[in-house]
Amino acid sequence: MIESPDNKILQEDLEILAGSDIGGMDWRDLSVFVTGATGLLGSQIVKALACLNRLKNAGIHILAFVRNEEKARTVFGELLDRGDIELVIGDVNMPISFEGRADYLIHGASPTSSRYFVTNPVETIYTAVDGAKHVLEFAREKQVKGMVYLSSLEVYGTPLKEDGLISEQDYGFIDPLSVRSSYSEGKRLVECLCASYAKEYHVPVKVARLSQTFGAGVDYNDGRVFAEFARCATEKRDIVLHTQGRTVRSYCYTRDAVSAILYILRRGEAGEAYNVTNMDTAVSIREMAEMVCETIGESEIKVVYDIPADVSSFGYNPEMVIRLDAGSLMALGWRASVGLEEMYRRMTAEAWKG
Repeated sequence: MIESPDNKILQEDLEILAGSDIGGMDWRDLSVFVTGATGLLGSQIVKALACLNRLKNAGIHILAFVRNEEKARTVFGELLDRGDIELVIGDVNMPISFEGRADYLIHGASPTSSRYFVTNPVETIYTAVDGAKHVLEFAREKQVKGMVYLSSLEVYGTPLKEDGLISEQDYGFIDPLSVRSSYSEGKRLVECLCASYAKEYHVPVKVARLSQTFGAGVDYNDGRVFAEFARCATEKRDIVLHTQGRTVRSYCYTRDAVSAILYILRRGEAGEAYNVTNMDTAVSIREMAEMVCETIGESEIKVVYDIPADVSSFGYNPEMVIRLDAGSLMALGWRASVGLEEMYRRMTAEAWKG
């Protein structure tokens, strides 16, 4: 049983990961505990480790911590019959109960919808903070060899400088009275909690600050902007922007992000943060929309603007320019391999075109 029988592009990604330098590390007979295991990155981490088991006979015991067993069985399907993935049912909002061994831990459970951050800001904050507390206490109890917390570029807020690269020390402004800040401030507080557990309790936790990440395996109905652009292109609908699209961000392909997380897990320094991004992908929202129209949309669609008087209900961040510097991660030996246009092509190659 291969790991992604329904998506050959994703399967190719998983096998590339298993054959890469990260696959050359000694993962044999380790147990890896992954929260948020049905999410985009969580599920691909689980499947990449399973692929490493199949191709390299690694013997990794993969512990997929999930809240919804039915969803997990849909995500992993017959792969669960192989025996190297164990579902652990629970909720990070409660203390974690698991009697077995956990050598490494990846904490990826988190809400991801901008609209949810606006409509459920209290839940967004408490899921971040309470969830991290329970996972960190679990890591402390199990005396893990390494842990990675999946954070976000949103911890930087609105950068204080408009040009140049943003390193791990370049923090900007976040409005604490904006409910949209529930996600950003929650991530910031959890990062501080991770650093505190590393200092006070010697939990070897590291932080992966992810840029927006997408690629093969993204659900067709994903609500984020990059997915809406891809849907418009595949359905031959004009891309409608509700802002001027001047915000600049950098992006990362899913396979590259999974590789980065595993690099940080095994090679990163406890209490440190690492930007995860492809530094060559920094573009504005408008430029990305135009690129998608031209490439995926085959120049049959265009970008149009419909800017309402109040865009706050969309959950958008303020306009900003944020180009992440991945130098610290690259110093660990990691390199991004997939550019922005190829990210879109691989995401839409199969499932998105039916």
